[in-house]
Amino acid sequence: MMLARVGLFKTIYRFQPSVVALAQVNESHSKAAMDKFSLPERFIGTEKSVWVEYIQLALKHKPLNLGQGFPDFHAPENVTKALAASATSENPLLNQYTRGFGHPRLVNALSKLYSRILNRDLNPNSEILVTSGAYEGLFVAIHGHTRPGDEWIIIEPFFDCYEPMILGAGGTPRFIALKPKRTSGNISSGDWVLDKEELEGLFNEKTKGIIVNTPHNPTGKVFTREELQVIADLAKKWNAIVISDEVYEWLVYKPNEHVRIATLPGMYERTITIGSAGKTFSVTGWKIGWAYGPANLIYNLQIVHQNTVYTCATTIQEAIAIGFEQEIARYGQPDCYFESLARDLLPKRDYMASFLREVGMNPTVPEGGYFMIANWTALADKVELSTEKDQYKDYKFTKWMTKNVGLQGIPPSAFYSTEHKHLGEDNVRYCFIKRDENLQEAARILKEWKARQ
Repeated sequence: MMLARVGLFKTIYRFQPSVVALAQVNESHSKAAMDKFSLPERFIGTEKSVWVEYIQLALKHKPLNLGQGFPDFHAPENVTKALAASATSENPLLNQYTRGFGHPRLVNALSKLYSRILNRDLNPNSEILVTSGAYEGLFVAIHGHTRPGDEWIIIEPFFDCYEPMILGAGGTPRFIALKPKRTSGNISSGDWVLDKEELEGLFNEKTKGIIVNTPHNPTGKVFTREELQVIADLAKKWNAIVISDEVYEWLVYKPNEHVRIATLPGMYERTITIGSAGKTFSVTGWKIGWAYGPANLIYNLQIVHQNTVYTCATTIQEAIAIGFEQEIARYGQPDCYFESLARDLLPKRDYMASFLREVGMNPTVPEGGYFMIANWTALADKVELSTEKDQYKDYKFTKWMTKNVGLQGIPPSAFYSTEHKHLGEDNVRYCFIKRDENLQEAARILKEWKARQ
């Protein structure tokens, strides 16, 4: 009996290495299975989102939030009433699918408006595409015109989706930074400029295009006709296209003028312009945008759109179309929303610049848009940056201010490529399209904090 047991133990021992090997194989298969479902390589490096992170930060600490770019006051009544009327219309089709490339009433309204502005007839069916926000407009423009290895020039600081969209499409981003001509005294967004020779050096045979954002987020720069002509000449020389992100097109402060690069000689044929109903009518949650340009360029966007989003909300498009029809009827008049919003924002802009200066920051006064960046480094000895673990100083500053002072801004280094993030570290971005009482509260928070130091 004893011998039988010994023989059994020997048998088990003899097969033990096989059991271990089997466990190793199973572990290897398990790892392989996990790798199979890991994030695709084209998205590696794009996991972090400043918006996701800072929304969570705001929910936790409940600061006065001047970080995100949306109004905290009501949208124009004519547009919201149009939405309610569209949703309850006697026409049942206004709550069903509409034309995939854009609701007929909306593309016709957009065609009427931009044909007038560009002084050329835009075909509403082939030269205009309605998208799920300007965000999708950028996505389909980039994906529709990018082959592996194509290079896109991005002007820094930039809206942070540009780079991951290019990478996701297999393209290669090339970066050039706007830099201020002065760093002290009164600074305007017009002081932020590109180095012409550096820009020329980025264009080559691989260049598919350049993304231009004017009015610019976050600096508020409104590119001049001369600056746009430099870009246009390079685009024509190298047979490149321009994606012109013009979502803040109506938010320009006099005497500055918004020049659409598509209106420059020979540029409509190589320009895709992106627009936004959210920015135009202060309805960012409606998520409707558009792209317009020559039919041969817009065709590529249509193909990507029809195979991703396909169509956008009918009722919202109907309401926006009604809003455009009403504003077109009073175009150029003081009560046109295209005119009145910028006029109403001007004192808010000036008030924010004033109270930021009063507490020691140095703001760049924007020519357009509703963001203001300000250099905060004069306050460095009043904040405990060492308590925050982030790599970049502006992240440390904005998080410390959110947690300890109760005012949230956005770190501008989020709008730079890795190699240029240091260019944004000394600044913070605030949004001033807010109710007067909230801007006054922001001023009170900062002044009282400064007084306690």
